[in-house]
Parts: sequence; structure tokens; C-alpha cells
Amino acid sequence: MNKTLLAVCVGALMSSPALAQQEDASSTAAQLEQLLQQMEQLQNRVAELEEQLAEEREKEVEKEVVIVKKDEATDPAVDEVAPRQRITNNTALAARVERLEEDVEAAQNAPINIGGAVRAQYVWEDYNDANKDRGGDLDFDLIRIDYSGSIGDVILSAQYRWFQYMESVQHAWVGYNFDENWQGQVGITKVPFGVTPYNSNSYFFSSNFYVGLEDDHDAGVKLRYRDPEWDFDIAFFKNDEQGGVDGFVSNRDDRYAYDPVGVRFADEGIYDTPTLEVAESNSFAARVARKYTLADDQSFEWGLSGQFGQMNDGVDDVGDRSAWAAHGVYSVDRWTFMGQVSQYEYDMDMANDGIVVGAYAFYDTIPSKATLYTANIAYSLPVKFGPITNLTFYNDYSLMTNKRDGTEDTFMNVLGMAVSAGGLYTYFDLVTAKNQPFVGGSMVGDSDETNTRFNINIGYYF
Repeated sequence: MNKTLLAVCVGALMSSPALAQQEDASSTAAQLEQLLQQMEQLQNRVAELEEQLAEEREKEVEKEVVIVKKDEATDPAVDEVAPRQRITNNTALAARVERLEEDVEAAQNAPINIGGAVRAQYVWEDYNDANKDRGGDLDFDLIRIDYSGSIGDVILSAQYRWFQYMESVQHAWVGYNFDENWQGQVGITKVPFGVTPYNSNSYFFSSNFYVGLEDDHDAGVKLRYRDPEWDFDIAFFKNDEQGGVDGFVSNRDDRYAYDPVGVRFADEGIYDTPTLEVAESNSFAARVARKYTLADDQSFEWGLSGQFGQMNDGVDDVGDRSAWAAHGVYSVDRWTFMGQVSQYEYDMDMANDGIVVGAYAFYDTIPSKATLYTANIAYSLPVKFGPITNLTFYNDYSLMTNKRDGTEDTFMNVLGMAVSAGGLYTYFDLVTAKNQPFVGGSMVGDSDETNTRFNINIGYYF
């Protein structure tokens, strides 16, 4: 019983005229008996009032919960603390509001995750006298922003990069999981080819990257199948990530991955802007890989890939392009071995001295046909050195041969170590190469000299 209400009622009785008359009576016992009867009546009445009050509170809380549910659709930041406090004595309603709080909390957590990276690098080049005299250079590399997640059943993945000298999209697609094995993607999505996700361990990729056959992304639609034993990808790409030869971009060489952008003629330099601009058009790509689990710490994969498409000058198709690859990946304990052989060919309608490719704000030239081989080895070592948790030691080797233009082979060997420390991931690479882009040469170069580059790329990933 509410003690305050009882005190008020007793005080009222003590001051009432009826009680005053009873005080004039001679029998104290009769007065007490009458008082007790009145108090019992008041107790019963107060109990009824308290029960009514509890029912009214429950109704009001239920109304507030309904209102909150309505508000949640437009304002995910609705505060559910006050209604919860008002119904702590009602177990059923408390459970309902607790579930509602969980729903609101889930709504407040953004369905799209935002991450990215900031990178810088130190470079020493034996083929650059000024750089050597300075003892190398430390430069800003990039800032990138990543988006990933889903809203409803629709998946999103995108990445945009800013360099000192350009900016570019790396990928940007939306997708849908048809079931636990099949996924569809539409947008600027990765071309399925060879060892994935990368045919390399180092910061420099393999030589395949510089001819557009590693980590390339184009605009189209892709269907993926994954299970413990098989990977299967089939894709159609309308054009490259810049919209093809007539895409609305300021610079066709401002892109993350290498793509064909022109035809190289005899009177042009290796790095000149192409006279005849071309681009990929209506391309198909497929990849299949068979995976084996040989033991708890041992696995093997082999696979085949193929591409075929047209080359367009903005008006007509002026040639075709094709590529194929066979690859294998073997892992045992902390060791990983990768190998791949691939070949590409551009069959153009006009005589040429190669194909112009563009990326990283400059043009280069590649042979119109060549064969590439890669052989990589890596060892992953968990450690505890302050914030350092893992060291990966690797050696990546690439060879480009059988060039249609008859120039000297291209090779690149990268001996390196990757260091993981919290959000930091750092590559230490010693690169030895001949006729290799970014190591003092070009794939249509005809040099017999070997160049060396020491590179440290420091990235903070979040």
C-alpha cells in the first residue's frame, strides 16, 4: 500500500467531524473498532487504485513502444532508454523493449563499412644518377577509400585512389548472392584471370600486371561460383573502366591498372601519346579452378583462364584481342608456391609497332604478342616483436619472351619481405629487372642491361 496515501487518509479521518463526534463518546473501544474498519476500507480502495494505475502505465508504455517503432523507420537514433526504465517491473514488456533496443542498435550501425589506406614509399634506383646522389627519395604514394557492405540483399564494393599526380577508380560494383555458391556482380569488377587475388607477393605485382593480365578491372557483368572444390567465373565486359575510347575522362592514362589505349606506329616514341586511340570492347572472360585439400596444412589448386574481345577506335572495330593462362598454387604449412604461364595477342587490322597501354599518368608500349611465365615462393612467419605480428619472406620471378617485335626478353625478380604490425603493412623489395616498366625500362625496350631498384612501401590500412 502507498504509505503517503495512507497517511493522508488517516490524517483526513482524524480531522473529520465524524471522528470529532466519536471522541465525545465514552467508549474508546468503539472508536478504535470504527477507525480500524475505515482504515481497512481505505486499504482496499488504495489497492484498487494502484492496480488501475499499473494498468494505465502499461497502456502508456505500449503506446510509446508503438510510436518508437514508427519513428525508427525515419530516425534510427530513437532513444529507447526512458520507456525501458518505466517498465522494469513488467517482465514481458521489458523483453519486448529489449528486442526493440537491439533492432534500433542494429539500425544505428551503418550497413556500409568505410575503410582505406595511406601510403608512402622510399625509392633508390641505380639507373637514376640524381636519385643515387641524393641517397634515394621518400615520397607520398596514395590515399585510398574503400566501401563495402550490403543494404538489404544488395552488396556494394568500391575503391577510389588519390595519387600525387592523378586519381582513379580501382573498382566499383554492386552484387547479389543468389545462394551460398552463386554471386552476380555488375559495375567495374575484376577480370577473372590466372592466380587470384594476385599472381605475386610483392608491391610490384608480376610482369602480367603491366600488360593488363593481373588485378585488372573493367566495366561489365560477372557471375561467380564458389565451393570447397571449384571456382568458376564467367564475365562480359562492355568496355574498360573509363567508358572505352570515347569515355568522358580528362586523361586516358589516369588509371589504376594497365589497359590498351592506342596503336603504336613506327614514327612514334615508346612513351608518346598515341595517334590512333583504341580501347577494349565487348570482351568475354572465363576462369575455372579446381581446389584440393591434401591435409590440414596442405592444399593445391590448378586452373585455366581465357579472354577474348574486340578493339574499337570509337567508330569501328579495328582488331581483336585474346589471352589464355594456366596456373597452379601449392601451399604446405607456412610455404606457398605459385606458377603461371600465359599468352596474349592483339590482331590489329593495320601494321603497327605494338600496342599503347596507359596507367599511372603515362603511356607505354607493349608487344602485340608475347608469352609470360611466373614462379613465386613465399614463407609466412608469425612473430612477436613489439607491434610486429608477422613477417612474409618471398621471391617473385617473371619472364616475358617470344615477343612479336623480336626485342630482348623482359624479366623481373623481386626479393622481399612484408611486415605486418597492427594497421601497418610494409613491403621491403629489392628489384632486379631488364626491360621492365618502373625499373628503368619498357617491355618493348631492347636493352641488355640489368637495373636495380630498392623500394620500401609503408601503408597504414584502416
